[in-house]
Amino acid sequence: MYRCDNILSIEQANTREVKAMKAVGYIRVSTEQQAGEGVSLEAQKAKIEMWCKANDCELVEVFVDAGISGKSMDKRQGLQKALASAGKGMALVVYSLSRLARSTKDTLAISERLDKQGADLVSLSERIDTTGAAGKMMFRMLAVLAEFERDVVSERTTMALAHKKGNGGKYSPVPFGYKEIEGRLEAVEAEALVVTEIVKRRTGGETLQSIADSLNGRGIKGKRGGIWYPRTIKYLVERQAA
Repeated sequence: MYRCDNILSIEQANTREVKAMKAVGYIRVSTEQQAGEGVSLEAQKAKIEMWCKANDCELVEVFVDAGISGKSMDKRQGLQKALASAGKGMALVVYSLSRLARSTKDTLAISERLDKQGADLVSLSERIDTTGAAGKMMFRMLAVLAEFERDVVSERTTMALAHKKGNGGKYSPVPFGYKEIEGRLEAVEAEALVVTEIVKRRTGGETLQSIADSLNGRGIKGKRGGIWYPRTIKYLVERQAA
């Protein structure tokens, strides 16, 4: 069981005494377009510096990963240095959890590592309250729910395509989120996470254009490396609901 009680939101950090007297920052952008949408390296650094100043926290160093996707933790030297530098009694400060990791699995792994090192994780954008027992339970439930949603999406797609194939159809094209191996569909983890995100955001009322712009801005490619359009998002969501 992962412990997530060391993740703080900006609201918590500003309303309670923070144990860490020193902090290291971590900033990342994956594309130039993303840098121009308000989450540039400079903007992230400024937010982190502002938080540290407001909380009398000494910012020791800010580590950077420029033009690098958040899919892999191992390939991000800036992140690895930041994690290694966050010692006991310190805090790792990020503008958003999306800058830290692209999956719940990686976020929880980072949180657990910091917890073992005696360090805190401060996110300036998320509204996650894990200071109490209820907050800890809620965060764990969100992680479990995310995994459950991915499984449901996989199950629905596999059943629908199996039905199609049984009636003379083919897995052509193989849908985003999956790959075909010996006549079976297997989930592609990175793509399945994107599918889950799209369905959740659309169900929450976000527009097709907004979702497409967000994915393109983050450098996430479609099945064949193409860009996202509102009609693509609509098709994917409708397929999952079928």
